[in-house]
Amino acid sequence: MSDLQEVDETTFDELVLRADKPVLVEFWAQWCGPCHQLLPILTQVGAERNDQLTVVKINADENPVISANYRVMALPTMMLFHHGRPIWAVVGARPKAKLLKELDDALLARV
Repeated sequence: MSDLQEVDETTFDELVLRADKPVLVEFWAQWCGPCHQLLPILTQVGAERNDQLTVVKINADENPVISANYRVMALPTMMLFHHGRPIWAVVGARPKAKLLKELDDALLARV
């Protein structure tokens, strides 16, 4: 999984919590099949919505402190952060159209 920017425990605060725009974070692991299925969708969303949000990934196995802090219990978990706080989260892969609708709803709720 290398098409999205990877964050870790040393870069999470800067790239996610202090970001200028909303950040969609995918918590993933190498062994997670649905995580690999979700990668092309998240890559497309990141490219298409580049002006609206940033899409990154974090390996939950390699970054257990952050995963525990946000109570990530299953993978893939996607969490949308805005102004340093999670404003939306969902567990499991989903089709691109459904993901975009959920993201739009979450972002509109914050405007």
